[in-house]
Amino acid sequence: MDFVPTLNQTPDPRRWIALAILLTGAFLPPLDFFIVNVALPSIREDFHASASTMQLIISGYATTYAVMLITGGRLGDLYGRRNVFLAGMMGFAAASALCGVAWSPLVLVVGRVLQGFAAAIMAPQALASINAIFPDGEKSKALSFYALTFGVASMAGLFLGGALIALNVLGLGWRAIFLINLPVIAVAAPSAMVILRETRSDHPSRLDLGGAALIAVALFALIAPLIEGREQGWPIWSLLMLAASLPLLLLFWKHEQKLEAAGRDPILAPRLLRAPGLKRGLLAALFFYAFAAFWLTFSVFQQAGLGRTPFEAGLAVLPAAVGFVIGPFASGHIFRVFGRYSTAAGMSLEAAGLFGTAALISLDASTLLPIALFFVGAGQGIALPNLVRTVVQRVDPTQSGLASGLVNSMLQIGGALATALIGGLFFSILGASTDATSIGHAYSIAAIAIAICLLVAAWLSVIHPMNDDARRQSDTRLAGKTS
Repeated sequence: MDFVPTLNQTPDPRRWIALAILLTGAFLPPLDFFIVNVALPSIREDFHASASTMQLIISGYATTYAVMLITGGRLGDLYGRRNVFLAGMMGFAAASALCGVAWSPLVLVVGRVLQGFAAAIMAPQALASINAIFPDGEKSKALSFYALTFGVASMAGLFLGGALIALNVLGLGWRAIFLINLPVIAVAAPSAMVILRETRSDHPSRLDLGGAALIAVALFALIAPLIEGREQGWPIWSLLMLAASLPLLLLFWKHEQKLEAAGRDPILAPRLLRAPGLKRGLLAALFFYAFAAFWLTFSVFQQAGLGRTPFEAGLAVLPAAVGFVIGPFASGHIFRVFGRYSTAAGMSLEAAGLFGTAALISLDASTLLPIALFFVGAGQGIALPNLVRTVVQRVDPTQSGLASGLVNSMLQIGGALATALIGGLFFSILGASTDATSIGHAYSIAAIAIAICLLVAAWLSVIHPMNDDARRQSDTRLAGKTS
């Protein structure tokens, strides 16, 4: 993807102020993923919602975000990143308002889907604009702030969600976690109009709306019945949808191949997947984000099992958030020590932490959970940047933007599938039980399932080394990124 500014090559004198605005757009999507997890038990109690509704509140957001992410990036290339950034931000505000005033579980799920759609339009513009407005000598520092934003968003989401519900601002309860976006955007959007300068690609890719629609329908056909089917006793419609998901995915793939053969721009370029090790790396990303199910199951355990308030539950998971913030700072050193095994090392540490939480809860030693949770967060913080680098280094540098978008999409799809499958496992084991022992047992089984997925991802992440010349080039690029 081409990130050359269209105006001129002179660095923008207001670029560091612009960075703060762009990071707001990068901050809100992960914040709204994490912040809702602490509020799920309160939402369930308020609406008397089913377990499947709680899963949809997470997976609806993640799936839409994943499907639209690459298309969102291309919209910025075509129509200008500032314009699309503002459109996504305003859409995110409107969707947040709908979530905040939701009068039924269905309306809340629809609001979350719209949030994911708007986030996928807004978020890619931040990274693309950073690449466009910063000169090469400052780009690494700006991207470090960008990467740090995700760790801060996870910590802020977990703490802020509980704090807002505990404070019960204006009697809003859990609704405040969505409405808090509105004053932030009320400041950020006008600032973006004044400060950000317009950039777009000199050679923008065309929109593959057919491919985006096909993959969206295919994923909906796969994920929706996995969530709702279990809750409703697997009715015939759920089985038919599951059966249709594979043909739909194959139809999507044929559509992408046809576009590529015609010289057009598919949303998922088949030629890109021919890069050695890329498919294995993307599959690792899919298994890696099984971790998304942790936030759902652990939040239920904290509040329904241990009787903690949302604020106390937010505080309880802060060790994981702290580890996630610290982990990326250690990823460069980990890479120098473990080389191509660094991603697997981080995932293994994360899996060990999850096994630890399951063991501690089974042994009724919950007071030691902060230690295990710190290892969980640190492992994820180490693994995530190294995983992205492992995948992106497999392709030509001119395709690194597309490869990065594919990794992010696979992460979100993995999160949605894990919420459906492992979340379903958790609620199936729990059944109608409400006692702490049963909830702890259900969480422990879910944590073990997530840890196994992480170990599979660790194995997949150890991609066979490239030839000597390619390895030297990629190591040089990686050393520059981690220094």
